Amino acid sequence: MKKSLFLRWLKPVLVLSFAYFFAFAATAQNYYPADIGNMWVLESSDGIERSTYTLEGSETADGEARILLKIKTEEISTGEAETDQYFLTVDSDTIQLHSIILEDAVATLTADFPTPATFFPLQLELGDKWQIVADAEAKLVVGLTIPGKSTTDLEVVGFEDVVTPAGTFQDCAKVQLDLRLTAAGGFLNLDIDQTTYQWLAPGVGPVQYENSDGLIFSLITFNLLTEPQEPDTTTEPDGTTEEDVTPEPPPEEDPMPEPVPYDVTGDGVVNILDLTFVATRFGESDSDADVTGDGTVNILDLVLIAQNIGN
Repeated sequence: MKKSLFLRWLKPVLVLSFAYFFAFAATAQNYYPADIGNMWVLESSDGIERSTYTLEGSETADGEARILLKIKTEEISTGEAETDQYFLTVDSDTIQLHSIILEDAVATLTADFPTPATFFPLQLELGDKWQIVADAEAKLVVGLTIPGKSTTDLEVVGFEDVVTPAGTFQDCAKVQLDLRLTAAGGFLNLDIDQTTYQWLAPGVGPVQYENSDGLIFSLITFNLLTEPQEPDTTTEPDGTTEEDVTPEPPPEEDPMPEPVPYDVTGDGVVNILDLTFVATRFGESDSDADVTGDGTVNILDLVLIAQNIGN
């Protein structure tokens, strides 16, 4: 009898745990929206430099279309600029890095990744770590080519609210980037260690950057590509469109409130009470808890409730 009572208690607890997992997976945030056409502009706190991030049209390499992330950093007063280019592909979980071209007034550094490296995961959690290792080649303006190697260790070290001229962004992932670059050739030997930070806002992308000198770049404007809606623009004889001439219907007076889907308790909101109501009837044929209508209260009913919590 004690075992039976224990199992009856344990079953809804386990089911609730699965339901919360599915709810989290369904609402996971993308920290680096990688649609072609997206743009972010960040300006240094001293007003001297501006960095523009753009995701540009795909280029084909080895039969595969790649997105170009271009980061152009310019001195505002003179217009002098340095440009970094990252060639990327995007899958369901990560942005993959295939090659890099970094240019300044002294040299052009290139690196290819025969096996793509993780540029950024699309979802980030505290403590996430990954590494980018590259065999690089620096071509100096004097004509000298120097081989080298770079290793960048990345880690999500916190989540913070970030205030920028473009607005305040909550729960931004703070990513620490530790770079080590070594190169040797001819008269030149390089051994560079530097740490920078990037803040990424959920659903927005890069909103703040701190360079190795401690200078902060903050977001001043951004443009994210959204799926356009196609309005009906049938042209009438007088030059107007159907959208122009069709009057809006008058609002209904005192409409009755619509029932909230998946609010099985009837309190007007989907919350933990609804999830508990369904979980305690797991495996039964209770029509009030069987929101899918398949005749049995199961994990599908719990997932629907969990995904709609807060509605």
